[in-house]
Parts: sequence; structure tokens; C-alpha cells
Amino acid sequence: MTKNWHSFLLLAGSVLAGSSFLGAAPAAAQHTSEVGLGVGGTNYKGEVSPQYQWQNNRPAVTVFYRRDISAPVTLRGGLTFGGLRANDANVEGANGGVPPLQNYRQVSLRGSVLELAGVVEYNFLDYHQRNEQHRVHVSPYLFAGLAGFYANTTSESQNTTLQADFNRQSGRVSVAIPAGAGLKIALTEHLNLGLEVGARKTFTDQLDQLGDQDPLYVNPHEKDWYYYNGISLSYTFYKIVCPVPYNRNKGLLR
Repeated sequence: MTKNWHSFLLLAGSVLAGSSFLGAAPAAAQHTSEVGLGVGGTNYKGEVSPQYQWQNNRPAVTVFYRRDISAPVTLRGGLTFGGLRANDANVEGANGGVPPLQNYRQVSLRGSVLELAGVVEYNFLDYHQRNEQHRVHVSPYLFAGLAGFYANTTSESQNTTLQADFNRQSGRVSVAIPAGAGLKIALTEHLNLGLEVGARKTFTDQLDQLGDQDPLYVNPHEKDWYYYNGISLSYTFYKIVCPVPYNRNKGLLR
């Protein structure tokens, strides 16, 4: 899964970089900006959850501001808060049971993550121009960017032999690369519905407090990840750009 996400990040980065050349023209005669609120789930992948597990999703909320800078490209800044959890007992081995390592460690993880992120979105279809109001405006999009986050997590082992080393609680500030895909739907002239799935590649192996443990018990060669998937509702504001001849001489508008 990690290799797949690395490939996706490369693809998203290439598309977004190319958009600065292919779609750098202004978004016709108007600019739009949006404020929105979203709800969904945050998830985690690391020592206690080596693969994405749907049951580990915890409630999350996000607020964001989005502004178009060209026909296909928008910038978005957002603040996201959500829970994190995982348990060795939920890991499924090749034969359907809990693998021997996880069965011995008996570690559980709980906590939360607060993220401040800025991303670039590439819209594949015409989404900003709504001159034909009877037409449904829908666009899939890719996004990638940079985020800073604060994660406060607690790890605990039910194995009394490991508790002295594995029972930990602390907060950590670090950076991540958010990337993913979504779908925007203009419900009305001003209201929009959004669907999004995204991953955050971190540069730490301590999101779960276990990265520095004995390599017999953990995998020290992969960094931790976290995810946000959700649905959002936003409100669009319009700014009509005055053509240059009229902008320089307002008297022409009378």
C-alpha cells in the first residue's frame, strides 16, 4: 500500500506542477472563494496497524478556505482535528487469526491529531464558471501540499513483560505531505457538496510512540501515515473582475 501511495503522490505532484503551465489563464471574468465545513474520519497506519483498517476510523472535523487562481487550479487552507486509534488485536494474519507478533505485543493506541494544511487542487472539469445555472457543475480533482500537525497519542501493552517500555504517552509536532482525490458538486449558485479521500505521509516513526523499540517487535524501516476521508459543505463567494478599459475609467460604466 505504501508503494501505491508513493506512486500516487508522484502522479499528483506531476499533474499539479503541469497545471501551472497548462491552466495558468485566469478563471475568465470572475474569481471565486469558498468557506466550508466538513465531517469525516481520521485513520492511522504504522506499527499497530500495518495496513489501512476501516474499523480504525475515528470522528474528525475540518474547516477550510478555498480560492481559485486559474480555471483548473485552486488553493486551499484548512484546519482538521480528529481521533486516532488502533489495536494489535485487529490485525489479521495470513490464516485469519492475529499474527504471532501482534498477539505477543498486545498493544493498543489512542489519541488525536490536529493539522494545519495548505494544498493545491487540480480540477479536471469546469467548476468555477456557472453562467449556465441550469447545468449541474461537477468536477473530480487531485490535491497535494504541505501540512504541519500535532499528534497526542498513548500506547499501552497488555503484556506485563513489555509494559515498562511500551506504555507511553506524549505529544509530537511534525510535518506531513497531504495528497488525495475528491469530487466537487455545485448544488446551487452558492452551495457546494464535497467528497474527499486523502493520505498524509509523515516524516516520523513516532506517531505511535513505538518507532524506537527493539526491531524484534517493530518495523523501523517505514514512517507512520495518517488519513482523512470526509464530506463537506461550502459556500461560494464571487468577485466579478472588471475589464481593464472599464477598470481604468469607471465613467465608461455609466
